[in-house]
Amino acid sequence: MKTLIIKGWRPTSVLLLLFIIWEFFVKIFNIEQWLLPSPSHIFIELVHGTDVYLEHLWPTIQLCIIGLLLGCAIGIVTGTILHIVPFLREAFYPLLIISQNIPIIVLAPLLVIWFGFGMLPKIIVIILVCFFPITIALLDGFKQIDRDIMNYMKMAGATKKQIFWKLEWPNALPSLFSGIKISATYSVMGAVISEWLGASKGIGVYMQLSQSSFRTDRVFVAIIFIILISLLLLGAIMMFEKWMIRWRPREENNRE
Repeated sequence: MKTLIIKGWRPTSVLLLLFIIWEFFVKIFNIEQWLLPSPSHIFIELVHGTDVYLEHLWPTIQLCIIGLLLGCAIGIVTGTILHIVPFLREAFYPLLIISQNIPIIVLAPLLVIWFGFGMLPKIIVIILVCFFPITIALLDGFKQIDRDIMNYMKMAGATKKQIFWKLEWPNALPSLFSGIKISATYSVMGAVISEWLGASKGIGVYMQLSQSSFRTDRVFVAIIFIILISLLLLGAIMMFEKWMIRWRPREENNRE
């Protein structure tokens, strides 16, 4: 955390510089606010528009958390089964790859037709975008095992169960958390897309209403909240990763 704070001033400085350039660009060229609002105008709407967007935050956060947790569970179970049973991996791995070539924006309307406008199709959308990175990352983690240690455990009489829990699973955790971090950002995207297809509340609904009324400043406010939710999920996962993988050597803090 201390390292992140020390190194964080660099991207923060670049971001502030971009905001300043953006502000002057809008003022100098006298661009209409409905076309491209200035950062100051967006900030004003962020502060004074709480009565409009607050009711839309919790439904999206709830969707992200539920969908991400279920996506993690399904991804971990799928990756573990495909690793333990090789012939299933050979049979289903290509199908997993093919399934990711179907755009969610195309598949989502079908889910609405099949399951209605409730929460279920929205959660399914999030699961579909979340479980794949977790499954692939976990399978790659299982492959990155020290073969010498595995051969030593086999010669010592270790069973397959002992090899899995003592060697394969712990060594796959870093890769697993990498996949979960990717899925965390995908979960927010999936939640917003699912809300576009039919919902009464949510950041996606707030964005659609803002777009249809040419309130571009509110669209940028929605983008800000999407980024913040993604960062909060990512931060929580990083803290959980640090707690789960305490045996990993610490990275050099003095590295520039």
